[in-house]
Amino acid sequence: MRRTPLPADALDPADRALLNLLQEGFPLAPHPFTTVGNALGLPAQEVIDRLARLKEIGAITRFGPFLDAAAMGGAFCLCAMSVPGERFDEVMTLVNANPEVAHNYERVHRLNMWFVLACDRPGGIGETADRIEAQTGLSVLRFPKLKEFFIGFRAPA
Repeated sequence: MRRTPLPADALDPADRALLNLLQEGFPLAPHPFTTVGNALGLPAQEVIDRLARLKEIGAITRFGPFLDAAAMGGAFCLCAMSVPGERFDEVMTLVNANPEVAHNYERVHRLNMWFVLACDRPGGIGETADRIEAQTGLSVLRFPKLKEFFIGFRAPA
């Protein structure tokens, strides 16, 4: 999916507070959107609507759990490809059709397509990357995770 920077006024203070709060976790509660809303002074439906809007404008790419494939016996791998500009949309569609592709980003670089593979077993990484190479006719560079880093993004208030 192609991304462009959001306009400076795309996020209001409530959007920023919501993004910051949700990076700390999502409540396991009978009515989690109510719990989040209460923490922010918003009705539950507004929390849901804001998340949908944030996804629609590209401020977030997904909303859901982050599962640690390696902890469950699987594997993650960062991959990159050099995709001719005129084929970018075609290749993006082929790559994203693979259920093992967790997310996919365009970069301004010789390696202009970056994506993460998440597989239920370590051997699935090579199999999926090989399949993508066969589907696209392009090389998939593989950058396996050597060390885990935990980072967060805080939206300035």
